[in-house]
Amino acid sequence: MEVAKPTGNHYTYADYCTWPEDERWEIIEGVPYAHATPSRIHQTVSKKIFRQLDVFLDGKPCEVFYAPFSVRLNADSGDNTVVEPDLFVVCDESKLKDGKSVAGPPDFLIEILSPATSKRDKVEKLRIYRETGVREYWIVDPSDRTVLACVFEADSKSVKAYDDEDAAPVHVLDGCVIDLAAVFVE
Repeated sequence: MEVAKPTGNHYTYADYCTWPEDERWEIIEGVPYAHATPSRIHQTVSKKIFRQLDVFLDGKPCEVFYAPFSVRLNADSGDNTVVEPDLFVVCDESKLKDGKSVAGPPDFLIEILSPATSKRDKVEKLRIYRETGVREYWIVDPSDRTVLACVFEADSKSVKAYDDEDAAPVHVLDGCVIDLAAVFVE
């Protein structure tokens, strides 16, 4: 269950760093939200996508990461939005300089839906990811066995839906295709 931290205060990454390490939190525009432990299906889907991305990126300048790892979307202006996407790819090594977080938007980001996070992932994070410079965002729904791929270019957004029989291209990683049949196996 996703719960807001009940204080009414406005938080930043500096506050986030003082919270207990055994708790998972995100801060969206200053408001903190706790995360529940992911389900087995969530973890299985994440693992299968990660494997395909990791194999594709081997020897390339980009790197794939998985939660929990902090992404400071607006590290250079306010530092009040810290997320822990399920999976993400960073191609600019300078964003990884502190070794504890990503300072700036990743190139490619994936959120795997759960009942507690579905609305936030589909609406609020979609908006924030686009506004902060994420180039491609996938919303993966394990229960429907679908992927909604959003590609953000300049002032436009293209959205394409894929299902469990598709091979979905990652537009920001030239030549990368995720075999969704291998992701959504029974």
